[in-house]
Amino acid sequence: MLKRRIIPIQLLIDGRLVKTVQFGSYRDVGDPVASSRVYSSQNADELIFLNIQRESRSVQGLVDLLDRVTESVFMPLSLGGGVASIADARLLIRHGADKVVVNSAAYRDCALLESVADEFGAQALIVGIDARREGPDGYTLYSDCGRQREDVTLEAHIERVTRAGAGELMITSIDNDGMMQGYDLELIRRAVACSGVPVIGSGGAGHYMHLRDAFLDGGAMALACGSLFNFGDSNPIRAKAFLANYGIPFKTI
Repeated sequence: MLKRRIIPIQLLIDGRLVKTVQFGSYRDVGDPVASSRVYSSQNADELIFLNIQRESRSVQGLVDLLDRVTESVFMPLSLGGGVASIADARLLIRHGADKVVVNSAAYRDCALLESVADEFGAQALIVGIDARREGPDGYTLYSDCGRQREDVTLEAHIERVTRAGAGELMITSIDNDGMMQGYDLELIRRAVACSGVPVIGSGGAGHYMHLRDAFLDGGAMALACGSLFNFGDSNPIRAKAFLANYGIPFKTI
């Protein structure tokens, strides 16, 4: 039976850890290096870092963070936000990233996805997809931190990026981001139904039942959690203990 994963997601602006609400307003929630150490001790399966700097976004800040995080954290690390070339991907992986997350560039440069998958393997490439519930198709996709509307359907985009080499998809509901009212299960189900690669659900976790629903009803193979762990006393150890009661399997660390 395939193991599920709980993945804390850390959003970064000016090197600080922040939490957004529907990709808009945000609040500072701490130091990403310190929080990474905590997650490492709490049985997190992986960590995802996304640079959501609105202007002049590049991977250099992620490189600086990687150099500090990898000194004391030993778990798979995925980084994205500003990955626009194979050189960016090489730089992150050379500094300790296990995977890179490509979002905006995936709409315009499938050759980039092919290059990353060819050089590092499909398992090293996550394509991020951000969606709002709107439009005749039910969902509209957005890039550039939710600011640029993309004229492609969810299914067509998934088909294109997986054909180009994406080994995993991270599907984020912009509407549910930071609301702590649950994942968009329909969005996750639609992504799972048309994808032959694992889907990470993202956006909306507020308590452990939301995780259960996204795993069992949504079909996600992994779940990214931000607010759930940033606010209150929830953590990956407690989440896995709760979910084990429903027969959801996790790897033993």
